[in-house]
Amino acid sequence: MKHASIILLSGLLVGAGLTTARAAEVASADDRAFVAKVGQGGMFEVKAGQLAADQGHDQDIKDQGVTEAHDHGLVGDKLKAIAADVGIDLPDTLNPQFQKELDDLKALSGTAFDAAYLKDMEAIHAKDGAAFATEANGGTNPKLRAFATETHRIVVRHIGELRASGPGTD
Repeated sequence: MKHASIILLSGLLVGAGLTTARAAEVASADDRAFVAKVGQGGMFEVKAGQLAADQGHDQDIKDQGVTEAHDHGLVGDKLKAIAADVGIDLPDTLNPQFQKELDDLKALSGTAFDAAYLKDMEAIHAKDGAAFATEANGGTNPKLRAFATETHRIVVRHIGELRASGPGTD
């Protein structure tokens, strides 16, 4: 009987440890909202960056578009992996709002395209940058917090590049 009690107690302790470890992998509602928001924003940045690389008027815009598509493609892949680890599904298509913004950009050319692209990129980086900072400081999931901290630095760098690519910077 004593042996059975020790085995039962050991099993309960191991089970409790696994439950505690698994709880750290779970994402809160705020974490899920963060993933949804930056997942869409990042996907838009990749598609808009690809468009800028092809359709940009100034070489700075084309180059910045290549950087956006590359960096946010890598960030998106990392986010997908972390989201899968914590049980969050990410859509692989833009939501209607971002699709409309992308379609509006596609309809432009020349300096009008460049100006609209910069405006859209500055706006999305400001919104997503704030979301990354909030998650980095207050997220409940350690993997998402670390991801947000790392990615926030990329977003800040992109904001500087966008400002350097703006009108009158030649």
